[in-house]
Amino acid sequence: MAGRIGLVLTGGGARGAYQAGALLAIGEITGTSTLPFPVLAGSSAGSINATYLASRADSFAQATRDLADMWTTLRASDVYRTDVGALSKSVAEWLTDLGLGGLIGTGRGRALLDTSPLRAFLEKHFDVHALAHHVALDRVRGVAATATDYQRGLAVTFFQGAPDIAPWSRVTRIGVRAKLSPVHILASSAIPVFFPAIEVDGHWYADGSIRLTTPMSPAIRMGADRIVAIAVRQADLGEPNPDPTPAAPGAYPTAASTIGVLLNALFLEALESDIERTLRINHTLGLLPPEVVEGHLTPLRPIDMLVLRPSRDPGSLVVRTLDHIPGTVRYLFRGLGASENAGWDLLSYLEFDCSYTTRLLMLGYEDTMARADELRAFLAA
Repeated sequence: MAGRIGLVLTGGGARGAYQAGALLAIGEITGTSTLPFPVLAGSSAGSINATYLASRADSFAQATRDLADMWTTLRASDVYRTDVGALSKSVAEWLTDLGLGGLIGTGRGRALLDTSPLRAFLEKHFDVHALAHHVALDRVRGVAATATDYQRGLAVTFFQGAPDIAPWSRVTRIGVRAKLSPVHILASSAIPVFFPAIEVDGHWYADGSIRLTTPMSPAIRMGADRIVAIAVRQADLGEPNPDPTPAAPGAYPTAASTIGVLLNALFLEALESDIERTLRINHTLGLLPPEVVEGHLTPLRPIDMLVLRPSRDPGSLVVRTLDHIPGTVRYLFRGLGASENAGWDLLSYLEFDCSYTTRLLMLGYEDTMARADELRAFLAA
């Protein structure tokens, strides 16, 4: 397994555009036509980017350009229905269950948004046959998408890859061999409350970031010993979030601000913790004699990492883009308290509009190009 490089892409809704920008830069920096990452693991929006690249493993540079085009031409209507009828129906079901639950509530309120357009979008852009072809030719050792099983409370990683990759089982996560399809990707990207759960083989699934506390684990399980991880959290955690939450001194936090904090915890904390944990393990293994590691700690091995992060808070880029999304959805977001002055974190995950995703993609591109020499050295090591 020596030298296998894995690509890890975490969740983040619309923030997946940052990853697309970073990948576009990697495509230009490497100048390679073949996929430089034989192992790919994603969750939420990261699963969309990971599986797209895996299905285009024979044309990496062009695939990154096409992926960038996909994100920079994205509209909210490509992800969820924006017509009055669909939104009114979803909201009415929630209001009925919440207001009249003891009388006629049925629990029919599944999600605030109807993501049937996203299913069609994934079916258009994800070639399942090409993915199987690249796996058979060993261009892709393994690709994985993680979703959260509502019934079992587990992070379920659906993976497709080489025959010698064994399924795994841990306390809160399992790996299941599958023939990946748009349904798996849709399940991995189902943000709770906003996007409906997706049924796969009799189980209902939501966004994979809910229970995936070790985002790098699937890549390591599939054989990666060096990992490039593209985060969607600001590099300098010392800077305060520009989102004024609450909007004014003494004001109660809006629903948008509260949900934004929860989504940050859902999408951003796991990768940071996993990176810290991996560095600790690397350090511990480096202090032990090789014979001790080989004789008693064989499941453990040092993992080299290169982490690419935003140099700016992605939430700050969503300012002044709220008016670009359809009026019906804007009405919903404003009802939750999102505005030009508040709720930026919430909008940074759900504003699937090119006015925002293009700015975010360019940030990912510029941040990665600034580290071109470091990236070349890591990939060539």
